[in-house]
Amino acid sequence: MTSTEDEAESEAPSESEAGFVTTTRIFYDAIAEDYAEMFAGELTGPRDGAVLADFAELVIRAGGGQVADLGCGPGRVTGYLSSLGLPVFGVDLSEPMLAIARRENPDLCFRQGSMLELDIPDETLAGAVSWYSSIHTPVDRLPSLFTEFHRVLAPGGHLLIAFQAGDHPLTLDRPFGHPVRLDFERRRPEAMAELLEAAGFEVRSRTVREAKTELGESSAQAFLTGRKAVPVL
Repeated sequence: MTSTEDEAESEAPSESEAGFVTTTRIFYDAIAEDYAEMFAGELTGPRDGAVLADFAELVIRAGGGQVADLGCGPGRVTGYLSSLGLPVFGVDLSEPMLAIARRENPDLCFRQGSMLELDIPDETLAGAVSWYSSIHTPVDRLPSLFTEFHRVLAPGGHLLIAFQAGDHPLTLDRPFGHPVRLDFERRRPEAMAELLEAAGFEVRSRTVREAKTELGESSAQAFLTGRKAVPVL
């Protein structure tokens, strides 16, 4: 088989994958190494790191337990959560991204999979993080995505989602010179909170910070924390 045939085979979509899932996977497969290098110091800022630290404290105070970093990419957030004392594993669509995550975090577990169809039993997680990983999911699929997050969390479990705030998507075309293109959806925090509540979450906190223009950000960044209700007996 020629190298061209190898590349075509590696980019062939699974029959079970939705179109946007395939597009997202191919995009991140192509840019994995460049992306990991560009965002290597992403969590060094005090505000974003504090959001994750607050989440970790919530999980620990609630009794602790396993946490999933959903859409983990190269594993920066997974590693950071682990450093905060959480037993955590990562899930991502892109095998090249997962290869970087395993290389950088050899003591942690990383799995290939889609957030929309998690290979995780019902009500087994103490926490879940979607750190800028819902931004490629079309708005009409967000209810299904948040329902899946709700399914895998135990009662009292916490969810943290991060996303760009706004109304219009950002499209990246040929990033780092790679022949791929992808939309990065921006959302209104109040609309995302409503979707989380409709999926069964109690929204416990909302944080929005201004764009860091020195880092190339062009929109505000939003962070929502939700909790799966504990049944009243």
